[in-house]
Amino acid sequence: MTEQPRVTDTDERLKAELLELALEAADRAGTFLRDGRPADLGVAATKTSAVDVVTEMDIASEKLITDLLADRRPHDGVVGEEGADVQGSSGVEWVIDPVDGTVNYLYGLPSWSVSIAARKDGETLVGVVAAPMRRETYRAVLGGGAFVNDTRVHTRPAPAFGLALVGTGFGYLSDRRARQAEVVRQLVPQVRDIRRGGSAAIDLCDVAAGRLDAYYERGLNPWDLAAGDLIAREAGALTGGRPGEPPTGELTIAAPPGLFEPLQARLEELGAWHD
Repeated sequence: MTEQPRVTDTDERLKAELLELALEAADRAGTFLRDGRPADLGVAATKTSAVDVVTEMDIASEKLITDLLADRRPHDGVVGEEGADVQGSSGVEWVIDPVDGTVNYLYGLPSWSVSIAARKDGETLVGVVAAPMRRETYRAVLGGGAFVNDTRVHTRPAPAFGLALVGTGFGYLSDRRARQAEVVRQLVPQVRDIRRGGSAAIDLCDVAAGRLDAYYERGLNPWDLAAGDLIAREAGALTGGRPGEPPTGELTIAAPPGLFEPLQARLEELGAWHD
């Protein structure tokens, strides 16, 4: 029998410190984005195509977060969607999406969020997703359950496959979108329905809170899923990618036990993991 690592008081203090800082950073960034959004929101650059925009507020949000982290924990590493890349010496690394659901934010739709995760030695310890327009903040600490605001949340019990409400998302490159649409075309007659919200972090949290039965998507980056993956797992979901693999850019799936397995198998059959 393999002896499990002992959780020490130092581990718990670290997780508490990281959670407090993540909550503060997400709240500051979310408030800044919500209250500071200009009516004539401009575009600073593009990413993979003209559809995927990087707004000035997106870049400013990342700077607000990274400045706070650098002030409070200057020896930590940071990786962020908008270019933050700091090699730390503490063993702690922050994974940041300053606006997940950028196009929603650009258009004034409410489904956008600030996603912040902290991991140590490759293991995610803390995840926070702030959704200001919902007035909700989702949070989880490894081994401590998942919460929305101050209420503990759990996934829904697994329904029959044909009754599952499944969330998904689409990439920004036309060839990938066409392939993803074909997967949806084949999947949608087999489940209750498909939802497309536009923020992977919120979709993962909606699985955690029982607002979706399951979620899958191809093409996510570490900052898209790091916080939401932990929140979903701490709420009772299984997460993964292709059979035997963790969630990756190839494929990310989240669902409760009993639904995860048939959904993963069906997505494998449909080739949801490739363009």
